[in-house]
Amino acid sequence: MKNVHLPIKIVSIVTALSLVGDSMLYITLPIFWKEAGLSSLWQVGFLLSINRFVRLPANPLIGWLYNRISLKSGLIFAIIIGSISTLGYGVVKGFLGWIILRSLWGIAWSFFRIGGLAVVVQYSNDHDRGKAMGLYNGLYRTGSLVGMLIGGILAPILGLHVVSIIFGIFSLMGLPLIYKYLQTKSLESRKKQHKINIRSSYQSKSYIAILVISSFFITMFIQGIFTSTLSSLIEHHYGKSIQLAGIIISVTALSGVLQSIRWVWEPFLGSRIGEWSDGPKGRKPLFIGSLLLAAVSYGFLSIQITITSWIFITLIFMVSATGITTLIDALAGDIAKSSNAVSFLTLYSVVQDIGAALGPFIGYFFIGFKSGFLYLYFGVASIFLFLALIWFFLQSKQKVSFKTETLEQ
Repeated sequence: MKNVHLPIKIVSIVTALSLVGDSMLYITLPIFWKEAGLSSLWQVGFLLSINRFVRLPANPLIGWLYNRISLKSGLIFAIIIGSISTLGYGVVKGFLGWIILRSLWGIAWSFFRIGGLAVVVQYSNDHDRGKAMGLYNGLYRTGSLVGMLIGGILAPILGLHVVSIIFGIFSLMGLPLIYKYLQTKSLESRKKQHKINIRSSYQSKSYIAILVISSFFITMFIQGIFTSTLSSLIEHHYGKSIQLAGIIISVTALSGVLQSIRWVWEPFLGSRIGEWSDGPKGRKPLFIGSLLLAAVSYGFLSIQITITSWIFITLIFMVSATGITTLIDALAGDIAKSSNAVSFLTLYSVVQDIGAALGPFIGYFFIGFKSGFLYLYFGVASIFLFLALIWFFLQSKQKVSFKTETLEQ
């Protein structure tokens, strides 16, 4: 990676350091909820989701702030309040206190998400933005991998409180990295260097609407429905305990391993897919192909087949998910580069957060019905297919428009 991209890698690592504490809770809090001073399991579910809903009103305010402060200042603030929330998990007891801590994390993540995307836009160009976005997404998601694996191992030994304090201190390591490697200039000075081509497809209101709506459904289906219902789907097909290669493993273990595999390959596969999209054919053909692959594999997940075949199809879908999320973010970065980056990325983040928040609700609503998994997963597959057709039509239309403009010239 070129040295000019060092700030992107630094911000990704800093985000991962702070994400460790949040991800650890998804493994430990459902087990050690009494240690946190909670009185019932429904409070666990509420606490693990409240941060997403806090981000909905927080994102516009944070976007407004980023237009007035430097990215460096915003990310430093994110590290501090993120560390406070994680340290708080080790000190605070009781439902109300944890609501405050989880709300603080929601605000911190909004600063990380909008600031991180803006850093990728600022330190990349049209020839390497896909690779940069893939590397950014892949690196920061390793925080989830470390949080779940290490947190799951240490919590039974040291306890939730001790592990939270360790992770909270650990996240503060991001401060010297941001101080040293990220410049203080805001996006405004950078934005003035770019002349906006009004006739560009990236400035078309219909194009922007299609991208934003696509990001809503993609986040709902991948981060919302798939992540939240995977364990239930496995149990529905194969029961609570599964025999695999002569070994009995639990549903939660298999679900955790499958999702961890994606976080392991994302820094490499995401960066490679992004690099391919930087080539002469552009991002859209790869994006359309990833949507089609997701449509086929997502539908088959709802069908009970042999466990090895089902795992193989799940891995295929997760490969397509890596491609889809990398490319939709890169396409959003292309728009942000030629417009008010923070304003657009704020809108983009708000829409994604709404999708991620609605996903679990919609997923569990459908699986409550008879044949609910079949309806849910084939319904999602159908929408993936519909999105692929829309983007194929958009790509074809832009090719025709480009040829017409060339002939006129």
